[in-house]
Amino acid sequence: MVYFGIQSNRTKKITKHVLLSFLFKGGTIIANFLLVPLTIKYLDNVNYGVWLTLTSFVAWFSFFDIGLGHGLRNKFAEALARKDYELAKGYVSTAYYAIGSFCLVLASLALFVSYFIDWTMVFNTSKELQSQLQLLVPIVFTCFSLQLIVKLITTIYTADQRPSVQGMTGFIMAITSLMAIWLLTFTDKSSLLVFGIVFSLIPVIVLYILNVYAFSNEYRIYRPAWSFWKRKYFKEIFGLGLSFFIIQLSMIVLYTTDNFIITQLFGPEEVVPYNIAYKYLNISSILFIMVLTPFWSGVTEAYVKGEFEWIKKSMRNLVKLLILVLVLIFLMTIISPFFYEIWIGNMVAIPFSLTVSMAIFFSVSMLFTPFNYFINGIGKIKLHMYTFSFAALINVPLSIIIVKHTPLGVEGVIIATIICIAPNVILFPMQYQRIVNKKARGIWNK
Repeated sequence: MVYFGIQSNRTKKITKHVLLSFLFKGGTIIANFLLVPLTIKYLDNVNYGVWLTLTSFVAWFSFFDIGLGHGLRNKFAEALARKDYELAKGYVSTAYYAIGSFCLVLASLALFVSYFIDWTMVFNTSKELQSQLQLLVPIVFTCFSLQLIVKLITTIYTADQRPSVQGMTGFIMAITSLMAIWLLTFTDKSSLLVFGIVFSLIPVIVLYILNVYAFSNEYRIYRPAWSFWKRKYFKEIFGLGLSFFIIQLSMIVLYTTDNFIITQLFGPEEVVPYNIAYKYLNISSILFIMVLTPFWSGVTEAYVKGEFEWIKKSMRNLVKLLILVLVLIFLMTIISPFFYEIWIGNMVAIPFSLTVSMAIFFSVSMLFTPFNYFINGIGKIKLHMYTFSFAALINVPLSIIIVKHTPLGVEGVIIATIICIAPNVILFPMQYQRIVNKKARGIWNK
């Protein structure tokens, strides 16, 4: 087990929740892997590709929380570090009511606009699906809007350095979804509409129950109350959240437009092998992020208290773990043909070149992720905001250029994203070194 530096109470708390997260995430990974062949069996490749593209499209609108989730995470952690519980409740109340208002706007727009759009053109699919999509899209948007609100409770748990609760919630969602699709496979006729409704409601219901439990028990003192909504709290969360909002919007363009680009250039059926390769290699990222997640809020607390030695030791251990993650990605790539054969059989063909491209993408992403979490934890994210904004601006046109002017197929879309994020491998470690050595000036310290 990797320990985060010295044996402080913070370290012990982080270690405990990392171990619990591994257990929950392990179950979630297994459930999600079992879900893929069952979903393909129920829907078929084309409808599954439409569903993957639709959920990616809807995810673009996660910017409607305008970064308040990340802003709440840092500010709530700071308030706890200072033992100012009334301030913490003010931040929670302000975030819930603010995001609730924005999501009401999002859901209303989706309901109104949906009936004026031909979704079969948007998703490059059969006209026969228009009636289903016209009903499904506003339902998915509405559930997504509700999810933006109720998932704030996982932000609170994470800010309190208890990320295993988020892992437990994900595990419950995955198991419930697996049971739902298993039951659907016994029906006589597949339906994208029924599938979409079921899978949109499950996260909302699970997270709502967690909200009721948390604010009735351990987080009762932080229960959202209108009287605690303050404009100054909104400005504090939003001041930090605005930069997070721009970063979040940039990441949406970088990481969720690939499905849409592939759908438009190659057809929705080609989204399926891309996502299968992504889900497979993403195991490495999930495992690493489980360790990094509590590090974010741990850094916030340590930075407020001036405990730089803890931060440095923690980062050294994370870099060691990073090396192991890169080895894991290499081994996963080598055995991928055998794994795909066991996992999905001959239902979908996954080119080895696609897996290699995805492995390079995850390797490059992992190289700067520990430093990214440190930067996010202390809130000095201006450089982060600029690099991701520039990457988002060039990602889509670069993807199209590579696909149309090289022999590369779907792999070209992945390579474009790799090119866009590669500068962070140099810039983020540089910023970390300057900050911990107290030599950061200008953009490096903002």
